[in-house]
Amino acid sequence: MDNFPVTISVDKEVQRFEVGEYLHHNGETRKFKVFKDGVWVASFEPDPHEYLRVCNNPGDLKDQVLHLLADEIENHHPHQMNA
Repeated sequence: MDNFPVTISVDKEVQRFEVGEYLHHNGETRKFKVFKDGVWVASFEPDPHEYLRVCNNPGDLKDQVLHLLADEIENHHPHQMNA
């Protein structure tokens, strides 16, 4: 899968990320890894209701940033969480 850019704004500060989509280890669902400046900072996977949840946060991103990232990823792939 191709990576796609995500831009969010937190407290008037624009933050740019790159998101990669990968098959989850179960081979059926997707997992999304988030990178900032080429460094892996977070990853998300769909929950049973197909909303994204954080599964890793090695970049120690704030909750607000994680929520905004999840919203943007879901907006980019609204019907493909389990595709």
